[in-house]
Amino acid sequence: MPSYSKPEIVLVGYPFSDLTNAKIRPAVVVNAAHQSQDLFVVALTSKTSGLLAGEFVLAEWKAAGCLNVETAVKRGIYTIKETLVKKRVGKLLEDADAEQLEKSLRDWLDLP
Repeated sequence: MPSYSKPEIVLVGYPFSDLTNAKIRPAVVVNAAHQSQDLFVVALTSKTSGLLAGEFVLAEWKAAGCLNVETAVKRGIYTIKETLVKKRVGKLLEDADAEQLEKSLRDWLDLP
């Protein structure tokens, strides 16, 4: 059975807000390896303007190995079943992007 952990990039079927359909979109796994079949993910988007506090454009989006255009991390943590992952496609580099994501998560959750 697959096991995903931070900072892997996966493709996930995101439902529309009215739940009428879904689109396959990239997300970053933000949980450590765990036996649970639930994952915590943060959405990625190609809409890089008008970002909210804590959202940011990935500095190394090309190096992630799977992103075709400039990509931003969106505010929001989602819990999904591991079975909703369509494919493992890349990984954030262990540098500024992974560190910035950790900082954003702490800020969003008001953690030290």
